[in-house]
Amino acid sequence: MHKAYDRVEWDFLMAIMEKMGFAPMWRSLVLGCISTVNFAIMLNGQPGSKFAPTRGLRQGDPLSPYLFLLVSEVLSLLIQKASDTKMIKGVQFNPVGPCISHIFFADYTLIFLGQIR
Repeated sequence: MHKAYDRVEWDFLMAIMEKMGFAPMWRSLVLGCISTVNFAIMLNGQPGSKFAPTRGLRQGDPLSPYLFLLVSEVLSLLIQKASDTKMIKGVQFNPVGPCISHIFFADYTLIFLGQIR
């Protein structure tokens, strides 16, 4: 998850928000918040030319963790769907317990894979 913030495609995030029922005005505001940043690299004490990113969420931005949760929810649903359709099998720790396919923590994702028989 460490580098995942840098890899979030804005079009994908907007599609997730649309699918989840966020209003167009809200999606537009969010896109404005994440896409209006410019960067300049300091070289020998002088700023270089400005450039704008085309993807990614800024770490430290108060909005970014909430947007990343939306992206994480899609990953969770895809893992769950693969488990439900028997494409993957989670781990069952005892015969009457639940089958666990994945667990999300703050900065980590654990995916459990067992043998399909």
